Amino acid sequence: MTSKTKLFTALVICALALNACKKNDPTAAEVETIVPEDIKSFKETAMIDLGGEFASEISAYDPSTKKLFVVSNDGGTKVDVVDLSKYPALTKLSTLNYPNNAGINSVAVHNGLLAIALNGAVTTGNGDVVVLKTSDLSVVKKITVGAMPDMVTFSPDGNYIISANEGEPNTEYTIDPIGSISIIDTKNNYAVKTLDFTGFEGSKAALIAEGLRIYGPNASFAQDIEPEYVAVAPDSKKAYVTLQENNAVAEVDLVAGSITKIMPLGVRDISLAENAWDVSDKDGKVGQLGTWPIKAFYLPDAISYFSAGGANYLALANEGDTRAWAGYDEEVRVSSKNYTLDPTKFPNAATLKLETNLGRLTVSKAFGDTDGDGDYDEIYAPGGRSMSIINASTGQLVANVGKDLEQRVIDAGKYDDERSDNKGVEVESVTVAQVNGKTLAFIGMERVDHIAVYDVSTPASPKFVQLFATGDAPEGLMFVKAKDSPNGRSMLIVSNEGDGSVRFYQPDKL
Repeated sequence: MTSKTKLFTALVICALALNACKKNDPTAAEVETIVPEDIKSFKETAMIDLGGEFASEISAYDPSTKKLFVVSNDGGTKVDVVDLSKYPALTKLSTLNYPNNAGINSVAVHNGLLAIALNGAVTTGNGDVVVLKTSDLSVVKKITVGAMPDMVTFSPDGNYIISANEGEPNTEYTIDPIGSISIIDTKNNYAVKTLDFTGFEGSKAALIAEGLRIYGPNASFAQDIEPEYVAVAPDSKKAYVTLQENNAVAEVDLVAGSITKIMPLGVRDISLAENAWDVSDKDGKVGQLGTWPIKAFYLPDAISYFSAGGANYLALANEGDTRAWAGYDEEVRVSSKNYTLDPTKFPNAATLKLETNLGRLTVSKAFGDTDGDGDYDEIYAPGGRSMSIINASTGQLVANVGKDLEQRVIDAGKYDDERSDNKGVEVESVTVAQVNGKTLAFIGMERVDHIAVYDVSTPASPKFVQLFATGDAPEGLMFVKAKDSPNGRSMLIVSNEGDGSVRFYQPDKL
């Protein structure tokens, strides 16, 4: 047998073995060819303007039809359909309208199907997930889910559609729907199972002690929970859902159809040098990071699942979000007369309350009065101003990209100092993807209109890669693998809420 014959035989045996493995384990990851690309060279290669503010919020791309579906709340409840088949030339094909629904929140695509998350006729009522064929946009199924389905996604195997139903209250806070998670079984005529958090009522005290926020007026545990964003493990067995206002992540068993646990995220200690913040927009200094006696709730929005070194992780975009309604508003400035600092805990309270110090900072008046005497013993601010990485199984913090992230923006001259007193760069979104064999986290910052890229191949030690500009207020990030993109190159799609544009970024080939 010649050496060439031996090599060919070995390759055949390997291929047969891999095929057998995939038959035995249909969830086995597909080995993808690495496309040589420069991870530091992402730049805008195309753009389409779809209207004004709120015309571009979240997008989903279908490789089979090369169509992009974009959520729009600009003058109605809509999905714009964009043709990418002649990329970088982009053409708006049509618009799907849903006038009977009070808002649209999310879209997702899998294997020729499009799922759309719609509010009900009123936002506090049950919402809908509508499933269409991407080829001809015909309706396959309409499924009723919980109130305000804020994010919808498919499991990687396509067997499930998962909807995070936020269940926000009405403006007066007289109606507060139950927050829930809906699991739709696509292989069983789209049967739906909607889960809530009633079963965790007995664990309330222990979870609060670990950093969970439960505080809505007259709300039960289940009413207070507000699911926000979903990530699904590659084997399609578990989903992870951010509970933004509650400062936690929920784990969901998709196969059993149950919520298995809540992982509170605790706080970020701003008195530590590695967590320094700029807290004032009136101090005459742009991007002056410093330490302060503050504890910050992470309050994550977007979430992305990834694996590295044999372990599984969740990347969290710690935007921060408060309950600021006409009927109940937790926000207050430190300088407010209604926010009194305990003189024993804060002997320098008068100095801290100056506008050049903490006076302008937006904090929560719902937390910090630990002894119940009417003044505040601790200062709690909303939002981690960071992208954090936690262990998917335990919820343990692995890394936090915050100070370095904001300093990079400051050094680039892009920091918006007017936001120093409220969420800083405002980390809105994150998605983790493979580019040229590296695991990259793309971090969207709404208030500075930029994306930061970090190499998280070693999750405990994220490394800065690149910073580039987007449109106004980047809201949704979507990564398209090179094999699926219209021109065979990796692609980051950014939906910009502020100016209604969708922008496309790609790296240079090597």
